[in-house]
Amino acid sequence: MANDNKNKPSKPKFSPYWVYGIILAVFLGIQLFSGGSMETIKSTTPAQFLQYLEDGDVAKIEIVNKYEAKVFLTKVALEKEVHKKTKSTSFLSIGSPNYTFEFGDLQNFENQINTIIRDNNLTTVLDYKTEHSIWAEILPTLIFFGLFIGVWLFIMRRMSSGAGGGAGGQIFNIGKSKAKLFDQNTVVKTSFKDVAGLEGAKEEVQEIVDFLKNPDKYTSLGGKIPKGALLIGPPGTGKTLLAKAVAGEAQVPFFSLSGSDFVEMFVGVGASRVRDLFKQAKEKSPSIIFIDEIDAIGRARGKNIMSGSNDERENTLNQLLTEMDGFGTNTNVIVVAATNRADILDKALMRAGRFDRQIFVDLPDVRERKEIFDVHLKPLKKSKDLDVDFLSKQTPGFSGADIANVCNEAALIAARKGSKSVGRQDFLDAVDRIVGGLEKKNKIVTPEEKKAVAYHEAGHATISWLLEHAAPLVKVTIVPRGRSLGAAWYLPEERLIVHPEQMLDEMCAALGGRAAEKVVFNKISTGALSDLEKVTKQARAMVTVYGLSDKVGNLTYYDSSGQSEYGFTKPYSEQTAELIDKEISDIIEKQYQRAIKILKENKNKLTELAEVLLEKEVIFKDNLEKIFGKRPHEREVLE
Repeated sequence: MANDNKNKPSKPKFSPYWVYGIILAVFLGIQLFSGGSMETIKSTTPAQFLQYLEDGDVAKIEIVNKYEAKVFLTKVALEKEVHKKTKSTSFLSIGSPNYTFEFGDLQNFENQINTIIRDNNLTTVLDYKTEHSIWAEILPTLIFFGLFIGVWLFIMRRMSSGAGGGAGGQIFNIGKSKAKLFDQNTVVKTSFKDVAGLEGAKEEVQEIVDFLKNPDKYTSLGGKIPKGALLIGPPGTGKTLLAKAVAGEAQVPFFSLSGSDFVEMFVGVGASRVRDLFKQAKEKSPSIIFIDEIDAIGRARGKNIMSGSNDERENTLNQLLTEMDGFGTNTNVIVVAATNRADILDKALMRAGRFDRQIFVDLPDVRERKEIFDVHLKPLKKSKDLDVDFLSKQTPGFSGADIANVCNEAALIAARKGSKSVGRQDFLDAVDRIVGGLEKKNKIVTPEEKKAVAYHEAGHATISWLLEHAAPLVKVTIVPRGRSLGAAWYLPEERLIVHPEQMLDEMCAALGGRAAEKVVFNKISTGALSDLEKVTKQARAMVTVYGLSDKVGNLTYYDSSGQSEYGFTKPYSEQTAELIDKEISDIIEKQYQRAIKILKENKNKLTELAEVLLEKEVIFKDNLEKIFGKRPHEREVLE
């Protein structure tokens, strides 16, 4: 049987160009037939024609283009023996001329015809007609038709580029999935060893890989393989890196694409691509589908009031929901998705049975930051005395991507200096560069402005040093960076929960700059814009989010799901809005007055610190200890 199959002639592959050829042939045929190109006309001479005319055999003479005559005989003449050869029973010849000939001068020819008609009292009709070549008629239409097909093919090829298939079949691949397939033929070098930190998230993702490698271990106890895992976290925390590690470790077909790859300008393309993606994944099961930035298609339905009844994104989402958990369940296909906007995702997408696991990929803590530094420091020529623990403590709130950027910036700074290795100061400069921006030592600052900036930054430093819960100071500078004229660097404590007194101390320290201007110069400036923005957000969060206000009470108007039922309206009355505004203003004003009081009590030390800052432009923790001594709460601990 196998040999018989081999001997059978293969069927020719279908090509869309056949369709275009058939359409063009039919079009040409219609044009040719309608133009009368199949007519069979017998030639004669002008002398014979004049004899036929005198005998009364001619019913009509048609003069074409002033040099050709077409002769139509009467019914009686057609029965004569001399004319029988021109008689035709063909359907195409009905109504066609019987003779044709060319003549010389039109005026002489007309005179001869009119004389014979008058002398013999004939009823012959003389008619005139202008005809063009058949190609002259159809050539413009052919050109337009060819250009139309060419432009249409060009557009369809561009829109379907990369969709697969041959050159002739690409126009039919618009609805095909654009996912990149990683299988045993594709080398993915990333593994879980390359993912530093993220222990909890990595453990859950590793278990998904184990599900696919050893399914009997779980199914023998009645367990089911999870259908989906959603990686949630801030940008740069390593969600896509985890997916790459899964692709390298799973040893199963891995389909990777972005949420935006589903949606095109054509209606129905997104849903078609979802169907094709899951069809390919089922054919290669067990397999994994990774959808990066799934919020591009997973946004909550019905939230866009401007969309019509046929929203392409919603159609794509509906198809995805059906494929993940509908009647046709894919038992061996696991969907892994990543997003940093989980609050806007549709509830139906987040439910168990679709994304069974929601894995939170948070910002790394100090221990995890050390592991991430170890990974990114491997390719660098670092100095031998570099303390990785120190670097991890100097980068609170940094994501994995930020740490990678710090290492790269440190190497560039060291190279700019001509150093042979990357040292501690290079990393500190890199942190300053990323957080504050590039130094602008050549920026023109007047002495009055420089003095105001020095007292402003000294005010921040003084308040943060004297308050117990304020973040400890690292350094203060009045060298312009980015858009700021000066900056104070702090090392905030990494807390899991925050108490009201901690928030109030931080707000007081943030207002220390404006308070110092008021105490020293008895006037304020616009330099406190970023400070006011920060404290206003903190105060509003205390009142409306965390319920830390005595006047408003234990209420929160924060919707963690991002799918509030209130829409564009406020979830509280106008009276409550006035109470909230007044409470926020009172909290900020109270901390401002508190900062002024502290600075008045320590005005001499504030002035001394500002003078040192004006002289050195950059001061560190040691300079503050010389002026203020140990921080008050640190003295209490030592005692």
